[in-house]
Amino acid sequence: MPQKPEVMSPAGHWPQLHAAIEAGADAVYFGLNQFSARAKVGFTLAELPEVMATLHRRGVKGYLTFNTLMFDTELEAAARCAAASAAAGVDAFIVQDLGIARLLRSIAPHTEVHGSTQMSITSAEGVAFAAQYGISRVVLARELALAEIAAISQTSPIQLEIFAHGALCVSYSGQCFSSEAWGGRSANRGQCAQACRLPYELLVAGHMQPLADARYLLSPGDLYALPLMPQIVQLGVAALKIEGRYKDAAYVALTTAAYRKAVDEAWAGLPLSITPSEELQLEQVYSRGLGSFFLSGTDHQAVVRGRAPRHRGILVGRVVRVLTSSILVAPEPKSAAAPLKPGDGLVFDAADWRSPEEPEEGGRVYHVHPARAGLLELEFGYDDLDLRRIRPGDLLWRTHDPELERAVRPLLQPAAPLQRQAVHVHVRAHVGAPLELTWRLVANPELQVTVRSPKPLDSAQNRSLDQAFLEAQLGRLGNTPYKLTALDLDLQGEPFVASSWLNTLRREATDALAQLQANAKPPAGGDPMAALRAALGPPPSPQPHRVPSELHLLIRTPAQLNAALELRPASITLDYLDLYGLRPAVERVQAAGLNVRVASPRILKPNEERIVNFLRTLACPLLVRSSGLLHSLGPNYPHALYGDFSLNAANALSARTLLEHGLVRLTPTHDLNAAQITHLAQALDAQALEVIAYQHLPVFHSEHCIFCRFLSSGSSYRDCGRPCEGEPIALRDPHGRAHPVSADIGCRNTIFGAEAQHASRHLSTWRNAGISAYRLEFVHEDTTQVNAITTAFRAALNDQISPSELSRQLKQHAPAGITEGSLVVVGR
Repeated sequence: MPQKPEVMSPAGHWPQLHAAIEAGADAVYFGLNQFSARAKVGFTLAELPEVMATLHRRGVKGYLTFNTLMFDTELEAAARCAAASAAAGVDAFIVQDLGIARLLRSIAPHTEVHGSTQMSITSAEGVAFAAQYGISRVVLARELALAEIAAISQTSPIQLEIFAHGALCVSYSGQCFSSEAWGGRSANRGQCAQACRLPYELLVAGHMQPLADARYLLSPGDLYALPLMPQIVQLGVAALKIEGRYKDAAYVALTTAAYRKAVDEAWAGLPLSITPSEELQLEQVYSRGLGSFFLSGTDHQAVVRGRAPRHRGILVGRVVRVLTSSILVAPEPKSAAAPLKPGDGLVFDAADWRSPEEPEEGGRVYHVHPARAGLLELEFGYDDLDLRRIRPGDLLWRTHDPELERAVRPLLQPAAPLQRQAVHVHVRAHVGAPLELTWRLVANPELQVTVRSPKPLDSAQNRSLDQAFLEAQLGRLGNTPYKLTALDLDLQGEPFVASSWLNTLRREATDALAQLQANAKPPAGGDPMAALRAALGPPPSPQPHRVPSELHLLIRTPAQLNAALELRPASITLDYLDLYGLRPAVERVQAAGLNVRVASPRILKPNEERIVNFLRTLACPLLVRSSGLLHSLGPNYPHALYGDFSLNAANALSARTLLEHGLVRLTPTHDLNAAQITHLAQALDAQALEVIAYQHLPVFHSEHCIFCRFLSSGSSYRDCGRPCEGEPIALRDPHGRAHPVSADIGCRNTIFGAEAQHASRHLSTWRNAGISAYRLEFVHEDTTQVNAITTAFRAALNDQISPSELSRQLKQHAPAGITEGSLVVVGR
């Protein structure tokens, strides 16, 4: 039987938290100003007890986003913070880091741990993997369709949570390294620079592809699942998450109230009652264009419109004519539920002819006059607009609506609590004994209080106590957060009770019940430092320095394979678009007497078991890129398994946890710089690491297919004509860098950094730390470049050329220059 899902709302700080409570959230998620994936907002640790008391007093759960990857140097602070947070009464930790999830079971065994969407969980196997570590709920990736969520739900051993509203990332959460690559700001550590919202040009075989008004090729619209609520409540998911810890209180209030009503109606089997004007309010308060997107199935034409990257509000019209001091506009039919009026803030969108870098014209409208043929004449303030920069055909958006502020004010400034908790009161009224009232929360019957009259009850001289009188008196709950929904009366004799007694006892009971809720805390957990020491284990034995180095090549094309075979590295890893072309390539490498590995997809969904089955048939080692595949293969897989960067091992705890699954070696996450990789090698057996010394950083990994969206009219692989098998494409950013794009077997796109990231300056330090396995990854290098780059690294690892000479040769042969990228050690 499905459970009714929680409505889960974001809170950047106090105004949003109060808005979520009043609008009807079942749970609120928030961060501290540390260890949170939204680094710019959050509460202090000192505020946390009051945050939890405020929520619990109103019967709302509080989930702490503890969801950054942790560095080894942060583990002690993280352990102490976790212990203090559990003691403050948080209902759950939301985590990304697998090692932290494991540690929390020792520090706070009575507090739930939820797996963040940054764990990139897209399959039942990924859910099962998380469940092994005491995770009781996982937030599924936003790229799953309802049918896929239903398939996962059928076998899930733990609760599932999905996003229902708000911003979409173009990259799978947890798999975006653009901020790290281009600014040293890790998205996995709460510092997303939103490179996906920049304008890009599409290059096909080096030539610019005309795309009309589509400039922002990686900027999706915003998720809107409200119309799907009747289907969603039947999926068996535990919670529906509203995105938006950077959003204001008005956004939190309106979205929470809308989803509260929709969930209640859908759960009761009633039709959804949201009105067109209410839908427009959701679009007005914040929207890049609302849609169900991946939830309703694959349609690559819908996810990215590309015209603008930011909040647009409501499309209210199109410019017909520019007059001397006013503008004629054809109103948009959809805006009829909230028509244009004086005071509206408007912006003119000329994306089809104006450069993305140019500022837009906009201002507040002063007068709106009806004109001929249903047109509207708009007048603006003096000097508000440069009418010369507006032309017929420009779109007109309402970015600010004063009416919205009036509509949301009752939610933000209620005269009394808007959301009340149901209480059941049991009354024991016996003549000769004190009146006894037991108040019990319907949602949590274990929370109850009993109050008694100071004196025994006398017999009534006139009117005795009855059910109706009690309900009338005890139901007067005014400014309390409670509502009386049931009353039981245990009556003996004909007792008399004064109204004043009932009023006093009612106040005592509600105060005591609120205090009981506010003080609810889990049992004490373990000593955080002892738990951390136990998790880390004894320090590793001293390791020999300068062990012989191995060079491993990862290639993506048959031409690169030809070059790799001649170079005879320690191993060749095949990362091919054409999955079924792998078998002959594997056989070629084996026939040459070389070790071969096959790279798995980073994402595997419920309908892609055939990919796993095919990988098994290759009978060779695998480079594993998802926790779901690691779980699926199991401990009895007969060939070696290597863990890739996408498993996001950022510290010794997470690395050890993954290595315990039988991985021969593990590649650290790209969130680590070169010095942190050295530290990780020293904290582990360095032979268990394989580091990438040359690569084009995979900055975005996306379910959205750029090939299908911009080079076809199809909606999916079924009708796109597979342009990914044609000419190579790249995205050129505002700095002129062309970033190659490739597709994998699941039609997912990886956008690679234009410049090659290299570790020339760090090889000596890594080798002294005992690291022996070095990987070079190629994307669009030709055979000459593969040969030259590999030869240069081989010479450097054999101490035949200096780091500076290696860097010089790489700069000469890399397709678009080189960079230290995420390996940079700041301050060095």
